[in-house]
Amino acid sequence: MNFLLNASISFGEVSLKLLTGFGTSCLLFFASFFTALVLGLLLCLGSVCHNKVLNAVLKGIIAVIRGTPLILQIIVVYYVPGIFFDYPFRSRFIAVYIAFALHFSCYFSEIYRGGLESVSKSQWDAGFALGMTKSQTFFHIILPQVIKIILPPLANETMNLVKDTSLASTIGVVELFSYSKQLVNKFVILWPLFYAGAFYFVFNWLIGFLFKLAEKKLKYYTV
Repeated sequence: MNFLLNASISFGEVSLKLLTGFGTSCLLFFASFFTALVLGLLLCLGSVCHNKVLNAVLKGIIAVIRGTPLILQIIVVYYVPGIFFDYPFRSRFIAVYIAFALHFSCYFSEIYRGGLESVSKSQWDAGFALGMTKSQTFFHIILPQVIKIILPPLANETMNLVKDTSLASTIGVVELFSYSKQLVNKFVILWPLFYAGAFYFVFNWLIGFLFKLAEKKLKYYTV
């Protein structure tokens, strides 16, 4: 049972190590999440605009990002600038942050698009009939309904982002899961991996809870 327990390191010491890694994971999550929310909206608006060239280019980018593994995108973002442009990334964290933000913004973009297309055109007509401008109709009538529609799929992708922060170790960023693997290798114990899993589980449970609260707040909006 030595692979489960090892007297050479205490539970408290493991906790401190994992909390350090969890801080890095949280920083990566929040930076990537909020960037992807904004960038995803811009990609969505660009992909549904009437400019055929811009529309085609953005749809192509979204298709490539969604059709290839995140781990490959991390490697490309980190190594390609140095190999082809002689401008290597000095910060591994910034590189993985860019890869995460690009990756999830493309998924968020499709979620936004689905939400916009789900709102009936009659909702726009109702706003105009009330004398609202296009922007007033969007922010007061359309947007609340879109948010209500996209919350469940957005919650799923947000939870995926939490778990995928473990891929930052691909280019040497030491986060929660990296610390747990270091402890497993150094002390020949297995339980830090499950302990790290508990961090991800609790964080995702909290995210799910917050999204459920948001859904309840918007339950009076119907499409």
